[in-house]
Amino acid sequence: MKYIGAHVSIAGGVENAPLNAQQIGAKAFAMFTKNQRQWQAKPLEEKNILAFRENLDRVGIKRRHVLPHDGYLINLGNPDPDKRRNSVNAFLDEAHRVEQLGLQLLNFHPGSHLNKISEEHCIDLIATGIKQAIDQTTEVVFVLEATAGQGSNIGYTFEQLAAIIERVDARERMGVCLDTCHIYAAGYDIRDNYQKVMTHFNQVLGFDLLRGVHLNDSKSTLGQKLDRHNSLGEGHLGWEVFGQIMQDSRFDHIPLILETIDSDRWPAEINRLYRFIEKDPAINR
Repeated sequence: MKYIGAHVSIAGGVENAPLNAQQIGAKAFAMFTKNQRQWQAKPLEEKNILAFRENLDRVGIKRRHVLPHDGYLINLGNPDPDKRRNSVNAFLDEAHRVEQLGLQLLNFHPGSHLNKISEEHCIDLIATGIKQAIDQTTEVVFVLEATAGQGSNIGYTFEQLAAIIERVDARERMGVCLDTCHIYAAGYDIRDNYQKVMTHFNQVLGFDLLRGVHLNDSKSTLGQKLDRHNSLGEGHLGWEVFGQIMQDSRFDHIPLILETIDSDRWPAEINRLYRFIEKDPAINR
């Protein structure tokens, strides 16, 4: 069974996220646990935590279908020791917030070397930061997001993600999130070679690690390494690849999250994605 949703707002409090998901017909959702563009945020209050859990139960969305995303300032691969320390502390705070809300997953971009250290050294730093967070939490699964390879970002190949997971050496506490825009921009041709890419993913990482997917069309061309999302069917991917995902049982039982650029389209996009399950995706090109 597929669980589709979108990255919804927490304006007015985290407890509003499940209600916002319900309004667009979602069976899953992503969210931030605080302002994603600030280092500091006041702790979650007990009333907000209880309201979030109550609203999650009320709308009938299971906690394994919620994919929180960490803040944009965090860079576990930062070569500057002081800045990296800030990132690790903020990352740990995000993990604790996930635990407080009773959730399981924390989705994050691996990190960036900022053209100051090698990719290998950056991967080592990222893995060390994740291990620090694992040591100070009990249940959170840390979900590496595949990146487009823009700038100095790590995580644009399946092999880089696998290297991080291997160095963390706690596979049961790790996961991967595939972003359709990102992997296409990174050079994985899921439009014309969907099965080949998925076979490669399974060989390098394994579908047991797949904990979520971001469903985005791409303004970027294949291999352009630019992170530019588009509404479904409006970019270089087109609708057919999303139909293939909907009919692929390897994507069952995980959150499938829209981050497309026009939130007004989310209810229609969700509805059309569900319609693919009963149809041949090729007829919806």
